[in-house]
Amino acid sequence: MKKNLKKNSSGTIWLYGRHSVEQALQNPERQKIRLIVSKESDKPAFIPAGLHVSVESKDFFDSVLPKGSVHQGIALEVKPLIPLATEDIIREADSAGKGTVLILDGVTDIHNTGAIMRSCAAFGALAVIVTDKNSPEENGTMARAASGALDIVPLIKVTNLARCIQQLKDGGFWIIGMDGKAEKTLSELKHTLPAKRAVIMGSEGSGMRHLTTESCDFMAKLPISERMESLNVSVAAGITLYELCG
Repeated sequence: MKKNLKKNSSGTIWLYGRHSVEQALQNPERQKIRLIVSKESDKPAFIPAGLHVSVESKDFFDSVLPKGSVHQGIALEVKPLIPLATEDIIREADSAGKGTVLILDGVTDIHNTGAIMRSCAAFGALAVIVTDKNSPEENGTMARAASGALDIVPLIKVTNLARCIQQLKDGGFWIIGMDGKAEKTLSELKHTLPAKRAVIMGSEGSGMRHLTTESCDFMAKLPISERMESLNVSVAAGITLYELCG
């Protein structure tokens, strides 16, 4: 088990910070165990019936949360969300007649993943898809970075990314790979893109893997100054989603 995740033997995790906790409390799909607040903190406006609530000391918060957590005097013990599958997202897009999915290929930083989920929630993306290996797990740190988006946007983990991409294609999605070396900018392409699209963001170090790049229907870039080689992946994802969904 990784250090500081504060995931106990019963399989629960702690979410902390007011935005993360309040969004989880309002999510009917989230199984909630107990809510703790400090003496100085106000209780959330909405608390589900039957949820155990207790007022705890700073020492107790320190004992259950990662060191240095900015918890704002509120934390919620929960079960991880039941994960959705790629098929669920395809059905949702079919029902709406449109949909944008974000795929992360090699993004390992938990804060970047959380920030990307926050942008996905802000711009109405259907889901974030990551690989099962080498991707951060759902925990309080991610939820804090996502500012509540962890309970809004599904985080789907897949074993085989190439197979997942093919499923999306079979489901009517077109695949857009973001690459700084692409010939066209996203703004040049976006008006010709179909209503159902999956956007792939690669890692900052090496970008998308070769096999992933080969599966793309379109390649696009964000125009940036030559003074900078690239953007942080979470910043690039936010701009990309704004272009497509904003």
